[in-house]
Amino acid sequence: MNVKTKIKDMLRLTTKNSIKRSKTVVGLVNTVIGGYRAATKIDAWREPPREILPKYIQAFCRKAANAVGVKIIEVEPIPKTHALWASNHISWMDIPVIGSLSPAFFLSKAEVAEMPIMGPLAKVSGSLFIKRGSGDAGSVASQMANFLKLGYSIVFFPEATTTDGRHIKKLHGKLLQASIDANKPIQPLVLCYVNKEGKLDDKVPYYGGIKLKDSLMNVIDGDLVTAYVLPLQPLYPKDKTRDQLTEELQQVMQAGLEELHSRVLKK
Repeated sequence: MNVKTKIKDMLRLTTKNSIKRSKTVVGLVNTVIGGYRAATKIDAWREPPREILPKYIQAFCRKAANAVGVKIIEVEPIPKTHALWASNHISWMDIPVIGSLSPAFFLSKAEVAEMPIMGPLAKVSGSLFIKRGSGDAGSVASQMANFLKLGYSIVFFPEATTTDGRHIKKLHGKLLQASIDANKPIQPLVLCYVNKEGKLDDKVPYYGGIKLKDSLMNVIDGDLVTAYVLPLQPLYPKDKTRDQLTEELQQVMQAGLEELHSRVLKK
């Protein structure tokens, strides 16, 4: 390949990426504007109407995922379980993926509410903002339990960090106390991102020190990715300690992730 051909290929790729980035920006802006309009329509600025919010959250999250080129597929139908939902954690992309399918509200740090643009949307979406001032996981679990008792489901990431998506890291079980205190089941689910070759995608995972901006550009500039989501059997807290629940959840999620990979990845 001569220099002229290399330059042409680089320009073609740059043009292709520029067009895709422009379309993505337009798609994301339209999604955010739509979110603000929906919040106004249902009068969510004063008090989020959690009884009707899930369908609006799901529509918003699916549009956001579509804008960045991520297709979402339920491997099995997602239940409507009133529960403490637990998912493996691969990327910031997990939020729009899970949010497009699950009826649960997200557990968020209080700082998220202060973010520009997305902070107000997080508030009107009914997120549970936890106070981490003392770093006391017990107080966070108590907040979550109260939320569950009010009739609202919560989704959180018990790995407490992102991974490459190939395995389940050791789970942090302190927040599972919320399930015990509220006497509500744990609804696990697992997800993975697959590229057009049928392999685990390496662009979506957001871990290992990569900057958020770089991660976002990797996803935008990459090819179409499919997010597969598999719900697992719920776990019930009755007569179980928190450690027992944690161990059971660890085993169930690891086995579930292996099953998901076997069902959606090319051999």
